Amino acid sequence: MVTETRKVVLTGIKPTGTPHIANYFGAIKPAIEAAAKGGADSYFFIADYHALTTVKSAKELAKFTKEIACTWLACGLDIAKTVFYRQSDVPEIFELTTILNNVTPKGLMNRAHAYKAAAAANSDAGRDTDYDINMGLYSYPILMAADILAFGTDFVPVGSDQKQHVEIAADIAKAFNAIYGRTLKVPEAQINTDVATISGLDGQKMSKSYGNIIPLFASSSELKKCVMRIVTDSSLPTDPKPLDNVIFQLYRLVAAKITKFAKQFAQGIGWGDAKKQLADELEQFIAPMRAKYEHLMNNYHEVEKILSDGAVKARKVAAETLAQVRKSIGIQT
Repeated sequence: MVTETRKVVLTGIKPTGTPHIANYFGAIKPAIEAAAKGGADSYFFIADYHALTTVKSAKELAKFTKEIACTWLACGLDIAKTVFYRQSDVPEIFELTTILNNVTPKGLMNRAHAYKAAAAANSDAGRDTDYDINMGLYSYPILMAADILAFGTDFVPVGSDQKQHVEIAADIAKAFNAIYGRTLKVPEAQINTDVATISGLDGQKMSKSYGNIIPLFASSSELKKCVMRIVTDSSLPTDPKPLDNVIFQLYRLVAAKITKFAKQFAQGIGWGDAKKQLADELEQFIAPMRAKYEHLMNNYHEVEKILSDGAVKARKVAAETLAQVRKSIGIQT
């Protein structure tokens, strides 16, 4: 049985693509800073089984998993304070998923946002409601519930779009406890309301689907090319520039001092000069993390050791939870 004396915080990362600047400031940096504060047992996992709903290439899944593992370590995840592991290395999660399937109402899955969105898209396109929807997508929240409940999680830091998944995990835990007695801890979503939307090269929200990203570990030359592609207006270099634009937004995220840059915007600055200064600041900010990332990618055995050690620790806790669950349902261990 999981301990009640110390709080548990858990975060999952789905390996579905190469990380970009907005991923770093919106999710990676806040999560790493929260883990560094201590005061709770911290678990970070790579949700490789969750990725199977969309990633259908073995080569791509392996690549994305490697990249995301190296990214979090390069960005400063402290493995002395955090258990870092792959979901696929903890088989107890999948046995727990099977058990939870049997206390989860189908109607709860019908209301899940991801399924509703896919079904609505099919209806709008005149297709059968369940066209191309696999059971992985449909039952995604149950696997996520097992990820959370296996470790006696108290808090799950998520964006507002993921809040429902934590609420479903809580509902499933309550349903299990109502049938078998209090066995599973009921988790809560922890929403960071301070995270702002970070704009991409075209001014829209930065997203791979929009093709407007700046890759987090782009080379120096690639970084400059991305910055030079930022869409600007036709104002003259002598015209004052507003601060609510992509260049200034990104600059203030990475620069130690912004007063001088803000003054240049107020007095007038050419967009080309502004982009050059942004590229320089981004390079200074990213270069140390990029160097560590490249080292880890080239020496992945170091990362494998960290993930393997993390899996041993994670399995110990998950096995304790599963043993209690098995006892509660009448399957002795």
